[in-house]
Amino acid sequence: MSALIEQVAAHWEFVSPLLRKPRNEEDYDRLAAALDELLELVGEDEGHPLMSLVDIIGEWIEAWDHQHRPMPKASGVEALRYLMREHGMSQSELPGVGAQSVVSEVLSGKRQLNLRQIRWLAERFGVSVETFI
Repeated sequence: MSALIEQVAAHWEFVSPLLRKPRNEEDYDRLAAALDELLELVGEDEGHPLMSLVDIIGEWIEAWDHQHRPMPKASGVEALRYLMREHGMSQSELPGVGAQSVVSEVLSGKRQLNLRQIRWLAERFGVSVETFI
């Protein structure tokens, strides 16, 4: 048996709870807490020896979230509202969509965004056009 395997075997009972994909919410919560602790320890050091463990646990948590906690798809108008709020913008600050009254109609659902407006918004906010479709 190699020295590495001997070390792993000697410490396995202490490490094994961290090296298991989540099977339920309790496992998920345990991994999330462990990831928080690891991130505090590792910080911004990409070369830290525990960074690979951070990556593994992060991938397992992300996979669990995608399967068990899917994000609802936001409509284009919801995305626009969000981006406006995040950028502290008013309706009059979107000339590529149209006058303030046009933006108001879009935000209220009375008018649909057209392709020209969608392209302008995607470029303005640096996102994909699919964000607004």
